[in-house]
Amino acid sequence: MAALVRPRRSIERPPPLGLTRTDAGPEVAVLARHASAVEVCLSTPEGERRIPLRRNAHGIWWDVVPELVAGARYGFRVHGPWAPDEGHRHNPAKLLLDPYAHAVDGEVAWAPEVYGHVVGGDGWTDPETPDDRDSAAHVPRSVVVDQNVFDWGQDTRPDVPWTEMVLYEAHVRGLTMRHPGIPEKIRGTYAALGHPALVEHLTSLGVTSLELLPIQAFTSEPALVRRGLANYWGYNSLGFFAPHAGYAAATDPQGVVDEVKGAVRALHAAGIEVILDVVYNHTAEQSSWDGPTLSFRGLDNRTYYRLDDRGRDIDVTGCGNTLDLRDPQVARMVLDSLRHWVEDFHVDGFRFDLAPALARGRDDAYDREHAFHVALEADPVLSRVKLIAEPWDVGVHGWRTGQFPAVFAEWNDRFRDTARTFWLADVGRRLHGQPGHGVRELATRIAGSADLFAGDGRGPIASVNLVTAHDGYTLADLTAYEHKHNHANGEDNRDGHGDNRSWNHGVEGPTDDPEVQRHRRRSIRNLLGTLLLSPGVPMLVAGDELGRTQQGNNNAYCQDNELTWVDWDLEEWQTALLADTTALLRLRRELALLRGPEFARYDAAPGRTRLRWFDEQGEVMAEDRWNDPHRCTLTVVHDTLHHHEPVAVALLLHAGTGRTTIALPDLGGVTWWDVRFSSEGAGQGAGPVPSGGVVEVGATSLTVLTAYVATGGPGDTGGPGDQGDPGYA
Repeated sequence: MAALVRPRRSIERPPPLGLTRTDAGPEVAVLARHASAVEVCLSTPEGERRIPLRRNAHGIWWDVVPELVAGARYGFRVHGPWAPDEGHRHNPAKLLLDPYAHAVDGEVAWAPEVYGHVVGGDGWTDPETPDDRDSAAHVPRSVVVDQNVFDWGQDTRPDVPWTEMVLYEAHVRGLTMRHPGIPEKIRGTYAALGHPALVEHLTSLGVTSLELLPIQAFTSEPALVRRGLANYWGYNSLGFFAPHAGYAAATDPQGVVDEVKGAVRALHAAGIEVILDVVYNHTAEQSSWDGPTLSFRGLDNRTYYRLDDRGRDIDVTGCGNTLDLRDPQVARMVLDSLRHWVEDFHVDGFRFDLAPALARGRDDAYDREHAFHVALEADPVLSRVKLIAEPWDVGVHGWRTGQFPAVFAEWNDRFRDTARTFWLADVGRRLHGQPGHGVRELATRIAGSADLFAGDGRGPIASVNLVTAHDGYTLADLTAYEHKHNHANGEDNRDGHGDNRSWNHGVEGPTDDPEVQRHRRRSIRNLLGTLLLSPGVPMLVAGDELGRTQQGNNNAYCQDNELTWVDWDLEEWQTALLADTTALLRLRRELALLRGPEFARYDAAPGRTRLRWFDEQGEVMAEDRWNDPHRCTLTVVHDTLHHHEPVAVALLLHAGTGRTTIALPDLGGVTWWDVRFSSEGAGQGAGPVPSGGVVEVGATSLTVLTAYVATGGPGDTGGPGDQGDPGYA
């Protein structure tokens, strides 16, 4: 419900969509542009009570309905044409959810009755013929809640700068279901997200921003239900304004809403932002020719979805339908939903699933200047929160990394693929006598991906760097599997991506071989170091800091069980990995020159990080070496003229299969280097190395060194606050 009681509007003009409190009573409005009549259907102890909406203008039906007070359950029935070839699928036998409902009660019980067209018990369908069976007993209800009863106290948004962000992608249930420090009765719920035991883990690790997989109301696909599985990830939206009730410890709709707010408040108190993964590209209604009628399809199929001239869905999502944000009212719904989560739930930003699908124009091509993008950038609320795009969909020319407007940051799949290739796939190739891909592409990625993001004044913080995500192998599984193992999904291992760029280190799956285990764990640290010490916004996946495995399943979207839940019962090596991840994030916080909003340059300039590249002899990389596919060693040096920061940071990247010696470059102003991190473990905290000296590194290893202005002998590397001359003209 709205925060304020509004004066009654003119009866000639429709009110805002959804439910509005007015001085004349609750006023409800719904978009049904092609309908001939719309009824509000109240669920009462005596049964369903139908109330016609008497007002209609501009395709919006509305009326004052006094019974729509907090706690009321309701739906819509819509009368209108049934003309599938024209895109119309109105069927008043189907009870429909309000797209603007702030809470949803109940679940979809998959049965022939939930389909607008005829479906037989054996799966036979007739998409041209309407089904006259009532769906009410099989579908959830919209619920009126009061958004004003929750006490936010002194809640303050953390407002973390992009340069300081560390994203942590997590699933509400998966993150908390097995945490021993969380009371069992609230594990797997919103309440668990705000529990001190979880908050302590996030803050001690160094996380600034928790990115939650979808928490908007969703349902499981019928094909999954038939296999005895459920949609775990949540990318199958029922409604965009209501939190998913299945993640709540509370059992009443008002309690669900307030529980989400409580989690956000607790995370904010710890300085942690909340970012929501949102799915506005499609809905759970799947294709109009074989999917159910639950909400949008029965209200106005032709308006809400992209259709061709035969009334069939234009699907660029791979999920059967695509919401049509070319229509102003559909775009308005998405914008209203986003503002609802910001204003009523205090969330701090959004990650847009399959974002190009939201901005395809009249010709179905991606339009960078689409009205939806313009609206986001101009909106006084939404332009001030974090916006992150998944910059691809499955439509024609759907890969758009680096092509979104400056208001967005973007998932950088090129960073993911390159880091995996350098540290894993290419190492496996070399062991079989094959060349790799050299170091040029890796250098581009760890320099901030200027080739993708330098346009329109964007900097490296436009790049959300990742090595793993919910979709694909976990970090540990990247080092243990070369072939997907998705049999538990019930699709004969046909699902899931085949291009994983992984390396099993000689053994597929679990092994007791200590050497294989040691090499795998070093590779994990190589990937973590590359991710966490590169310019841009790093994203960790929950459990990767603990060596979490999914046993080789790279598409665990339907596995709501111990396969996907984070296991907090740690072995010794996992505890060490957590410590290493924490140390890397601490190092990232210390080294501001790795986190700048601008791209580093080769030439020195006050206030700007300088970036240079050297070979293993300590010489500046020559062009022929950049083009050598056999090259697997590179020294990266960031330096700065700031007196209160380290003068230089060196990353020694060696993906060779044997030990080697790397000569450090002789930099003016640097006398000594300190080894700060080594993926080998040995060497961390070792004594100083002179400028121009050598460092012996192990096979496939990453070593990090820092240097300050030197004013004395060995061991005196200056430090923060040292006012010595950095030695740069």
